[in-house]
Amino acid sequence: MDELWLRLRLLANIVVPLLFFMAAIYLALHVVFARFVAPASPVLWFFGVVTGPLTRPVRRFLAPGTPETRVRLVALGVYVLLWLLSRSLFVSMGVVGRG
Repeated sequence: MDELWLRLRLLANIVVPLLFFMAAIYLALHVVFARFVAPASPVLWFFGVVTGPLTRPVRRFLAPGTPETRVRLVALGVYVLLWLLSRSLFVSMGVVGRG
C-alpha cells in the first residue's frame, strides 16, 4: 500500500504542476498573439477557445466590464502563482527527489 501511495503522490507531483504550467504558457501565448495578430485571426480564435475556461474563474473575482487583456494578465498571474505553489507544496511534502 505504501508503494501505491508513493506512486500516486509522484504522479500528482508531475500532473498538477504540469497542468498549471501549460495553462500559464497558453495564457502567455494568448497575450503575445493578441498584441501582434489581427483580431479576426484563426490563431486568436484558437487561443480564445483554449484559454476561455482558464479565464472564467478569474473573471468572477474582477469588476464587471474589466477589459479582456486585463483578465488574461490577471489569469496568467494566478496560474503562474498556482504553478509555483504546487511545486513548493510537493517539495515540502518530500515527494520530489525520491527515486
